[in-house]
Amino acid sequence: MHKSNTKKITLYGMLIALAFILSYIENLISLPIRIPGIKLGLANIVVLIGLYALGVKAALVLSVVRVLLVSLTFGNMSMFWFSMAGAFLSLITMICLKKIKGFSMIGVSIAGGVAHNVGQIIVAMYVLGKRIVFQLPYLLIGGIGMGLVIGIVGAMVWKKLSKALNQW
Repeated sequence: MHKSNTKKITLYGMLIALAFILSYIENLISLPIRIPGIKLGLANIVVLIGLYALGVKAALVLSVVRVLLVSLTFGNMSMFWFSMAGAFLSLITMICLKKIKGFSMIGVSIAGGVAHNVGQIIVAMYVLGKRIVFQLPYLLIGGIGMGLVIGIVGAMVWKKLSKALNQW
């Protein structure tokens, strides 16, 4: 195996493990807000960094593997579909906005947080009926807030990590 492939596989493994650990930590934290669907989204820091550090394919792999592992470990099939819909729409949105000049990592993250919640509402409307759409404004506010936090943390991590990756 080529040396650069080994490094890439190692980085994938570390990022997947980190996303899994952050998801576990998130499951332990009880938010004071009791609106179903609002979460911190800590593991999205890893997907955001993966998108910027390794590209679209890596971010897709990280996102899918994380959702699958977390759903199998901490959830169920319905959690899988809600999470996968949110993760997929979020990732598509972030990929598109990253290509547009003028969007910072923070802006990309906020849009990804909003898109994640829209994806979850789409699945919820299919499963629970259209009345669930009343929750969308609350989820959008949560997506903006959490996307902002994730974007700020992601930008700080990226600033340090990009220097280390260039030396690696």
